[in-house]
Amino acid sequence: MAFKKQDKFSVLLKNMSTNLREGADFFADYKIRNVNDLKIFFETMKEYETKGDTYVHETIQELNKVFITPIEREDILQLSMSMDDVLDGFEACAALFEMYSMTEADEYMIKFVKAIRACTVEIDTSIDLMTTKKLHQIREHAIKIKDYESKCDGVLRQSIKHLFSVEKDPIRIIQYKEIYETLEEIADHCQGVANTLETIVMKNA
Repeated sequence: MAFKKQDKFSVLLKNMSTNLREGADFFADYKIRNVNDLKIFFETMKEYETKGDTYVHETIQELNKVFITPIEREDILQLSMSMDDVLDGFEACAALFEMYSMTEADEYMIKFVKAIRACTVEIDTSIDLMTTKKLHQIREHAIKIKDYESKCDGVLRQSIKHLFSVEKDPIRIIQYKEIYETLEEIADHCQGVANTLETIVMKNA
């Protein structure tokens, strides 16, 4: 493992993980009271997603410039793309909230977001460890991400079961189900980051 403290790739990866964590914090903490708030919510998440795309683009440009990379270039690219997938999921979910004028999250959405936010903290910590060459410590954080993802699988089952038992409006069923499934997909993307991190550890530790 040859990341140097101010290596371009370590800086870019850290920028990505920080942007992801901050985006998750905003997603979890922003108070939606009316449809105008929903517009701000979506537009702000779009800004986080756009910033993430910029970091991925910069990473690709750097990978094309250099011959020797601190870890395999495919792993740097995969890690960048997998973190970007999480942000894409947040943006897609914010878009659904705005499109369906949904101003209140239910208990299942809150459970999803709490677990996903925790995943982004573990991802950010893992990137810190990777860029400071503490690879062996990453495994425990990858395991935590997978545990949170597993919890989200359970929340998805509970939420859909509850939805079909209490909601009579077929349109609302479609809307809520789509949001639940989008949130679960974000958790899946977090697991994708964990899998990539474990691959990097396995190759370089």
